[in-house]
Amino acid sequence: MPIMLRKKDFYAGLLMVLLGAGIGLNATTYTLGTFAHMGPGMFPFMLGVLMVLVGALIFITGLATPLEEGERILPAAMEWRGWACILAGPLMFVLFGLYFGMAAATFMCVFVSALGDRTATLKGSAVLAAVVAVVGCLLFSYVLKVPFPLYRWGF
Repeated sequence: MPIMLRKKDFYAGLLMVLLGAGIGLNATTYTLGTFAHMGPGMFPFMLGVLMVLVGALIFITGLATPLEEGERILPAAMEWRGWACILAGPLMFVLFGLYFGMAAATFMCVFVSALGDRTATLKGSAVLAAVVAVVGCLLFSYVLKVPFPLYRWGF
């Protein structure tokens, strides 16, 4: 008899409910306003409520359907390189953004994250990171005017 709690839908729904509840609760620290005059907290609050509802539906679906033969949540062999690179990518963005600016932060985030792919090469990852950094800097700095310096020397 398969264990019901091993199912992907169960955990995905539970995670979505928890994230939605967190977003909804955090949104109450802002003014919600009314539907006619919405405050800054209304959109995140409604988003949190929708996430809780959809997550609850996924959770219930996960409980209601039995496991198929051979169904697993985790792969047979863990991809530690992929996990490490994907977790290190955002960390690189924060560190390089703090000391070197948006261009270097975007490049390092994409470069390190791309190395998590089994088939990635250094050259391919560098090209991908350079393209994303150029497009990202053009979009966020020049078009959207995000107040994050492109280059900085922050030691």
